[in-house]
Amino acid sequence: MLNQIVLVGRIARDIEIKDTENGKKVSNMTLAVPRSFKNIEGEYETDFLPCVLWDGIATNVNEYCKVGDLVGVKGRVASNVYEKDGQKHYSVEIIVEKVTFLTSNKSKE
Repeated sequence: MLNQIVLVGRIARDIEIKDTENGKKVSNMTLAVPRSFKNIEGEYETDFLPCVLWDGIATNVNEYCKVGDLVGVKGRVASNVYEKDGQKHYSVEIIVEKVTFLTSNKSKE
C-alpha cells in the first residue's frame, strides 16, 4: 500500500503556528494548486488544499514563507470523520512531511 502525494503550489493564506497541549508545534497551511487542464469555459481552475505541518517543518515554513510563495510539498493524505449537528462529515487534508522552498530569495523584501 502507498499513500504519498507531491504538490507544487502557492501559499494561499497566512500561516499561524500553535502549540499543542503536549508541547508540539502545529500549523495549518492552504496550498493553491492550479489544475493542469482547462474547464468548459476554457479557464484553469485552482484547488485550495488544506495542509497540516508539524514541529520543525511548521517552524521553518512559518519563519521563511509568506502568502504567495511557491513551495513543493511531499506528504500523505489523511481523512477525518467528525459529527456536527448529528450528521457525519468527512474531510481530507495533507499531512506534510517535507517542504521545498521554490520562491527565490531575491523576490523577498
